[in-house]
Amino acid sequence: MTDDISPNRYFLAGTAFEAPPLAPGLYVVATPIGNLRDITVRALETLAAVDVVYCEDTRTSAKLLDHFGIKTPRKPLHEHNERQRIEAVLADLGRGARIALISDAGTPLLSDPGFPLVRAVREAGFDVFAVPGPSALLAALAVAGLPTDRFTFVGFLPPKAGARDKTIAALAARTETLVFYESPRRLPEALAALASGFGADRPAVVALELTKRFERVFRAGLGTLASQFAAEETKGEAVIMVAGTTEAAPSAEDWQAALDEALADQPLRGAVDEIAARFGLKRKDVYDAALARKAQE
Repeated sequence: MTDDISPNRYFLAGTAFEAPPLAPGLYVVATPIGNLRDITVRALETLAAVDVVYCEDTRTSAKLLDHFGIKTPRKPLHEHNERQRIEAVLADLGRGARIALISDAGTPLLSDPGFPLVRAVREAGFDVFAVPGPSALLAALAVAGLPTDRFTFVGFLPPKAGARDKTIAALAARTETLVFYESPRRLPEALAALASGFGADRPAVVALELTKRFERVFRAGLGTLASQFAAEETKGEAVIMVAGTTEAAPSAEDWQAALDEALADQPLRGAVDEIAARFGLKRKDVYDAALARKAQE
């Protein structure tokens, strides 16, 4: 008995479907963040019809593609080889290829590889198509109960304490909801740093294992969450959402007066760092003001 299964087919509940033809170009395809049933029909059609699927990790993506019977060839594209892959991708697109880009989970480019490739493909004049779908960022915001009219996606905080604290200090005065990704290993220290920089009472939400069987969402003040996760072992990447500040922005008169006092006792760099962190200001703005004061002396 011969196998007459088309290479451009995918399967749903045991039923085979033929993927329609695609126009040449790069297809940025969102994939499930935990629950395989969140895949879209268009994503399946695209992954079955392209000539090759570039995956962040081919072993991880094999679980998804094999589940739906998709036989499309796969190649790795991750942060360590992405720039080396670009020329080959552009050459294939020049020959009329249809190429898909996926990450391990969710929407590519959002704290995942893909930006250098998409930029290069655009600059070369080839088409890039979005195949939207699951995103941990949007899924978490939808269930957090925090304002969603304005939000800023920060991504992962720096792993080193000094850089992390500076990043948090620069965000302390923002009034929109702030969204962070974090690994389970660094979640306790990230929450502790956020509580220190934003205040223990700032409302926040931690979402774990979204769309999976053991999905959990915790809402409390940052101090409470930091204490809770200091002793709790977690699995999977977390989404941390922090409410924006409700405090009024500091007046220029107040922070500049404080800057004058700091400059009287400290070197310029130390004074700038202190005032930027204390008032939640951009370091460049404080630095420029400090240089102007020094020039007047």
